Amino acid sequence: MSLGHALRRIVEEYPLARLDPPAGHPLAAVIRRGAPDELRAALETIDGPFLVKGSPGRGSHWAAVPWLAVFDPAVTTSATRGYYLVYLFPAHREVVHLSLAQGTVAAIREHGPRAEAYLRASGDALRARLSDFADRLPNRSITLGSAGELPEGYEAAHILGFTYELDALGDERRLRADLAVGVAAYRALKARGGLVV
Repeated sequence: MSLGHALRRIVEEYPLARLDPPAGHPLAAVIRRGAPDELRAALETIDGPFLVKGSPGRGSHWAAVPWLAVFDPAVTTSATRGYYLVYLFPAHREVVHLSLAQGTVAAIREHGPRAEAYLRASGDALRARLSDFADRLPNRSITLGSAGELPEGYEAAHILGFTYELDALGDERRLRADLAVGVAAYRALKARGGLVV
């Protein structure tokens, strides 16, 4: 398997997999173990300590939006807080987003119904701080196609990134180059003060 193959498998198989319970499902294992292994392999050429995790959901429920994330342990070890690099898989169409994103759950806990507005305003300020990455990480917004606090929070939490159609997932060299740019932006944000705006 390769990173592109793992991402493509999640995009293509997730809608049908959600019809079955996640416990013991082969795709849940790909998201938790196989895809993170491929992402770790893609990160081997990039120096630094990275924690990689994938989530198909919790317990007996599939996630509305499964994810595969890269964490700098000095920033965060969880998708709930801080900021991180993440592949997000929308429910409504066959694409995957690579997103430099803010932790959504912490913002929801702290700001309640104002969390989405807070995340969008913070994202605007962080994009301005990372303006030198605007051409290399061109997506300023993402659409995940799922209603609910978390998917809408993930959309609001997006800072910069890429969107890949299925055919682009066959270009492993591009995926790895884009990942390196994403990591560089992640590190730049850390060096420039993180989420403090």
